[in-house]
Amino acid sequence: MMTSNIFKWIGALFTEYLFTPFNTLRSDLALREFGWWISNGVNWLFMIVFVFLLRYWLKESYKFKREGTEDRAQ
Repeated sequence: MMTSNIFKWIGALFTEYLFTPFNTLRSDLALREFGWWISNGVNWLFMIVFVFLLRYWLKESYKFKREGTEDRAQ
């Protein structure tokens, strides 16, 4: 009984609170003049952050490989 209430609470948390900005983007801003550009701007922001973090991770990985301190447990 307790676990089903927890999963219902988690579902309500996401659908009612955490996705509210995306619902606003989808319903209100998408119908305006530049709605398509604003909605895709969120995707571009996520992609830019991902590329930045990927580049940082690869740079650090290369640094550890060059120093010989990379953990290669195989």
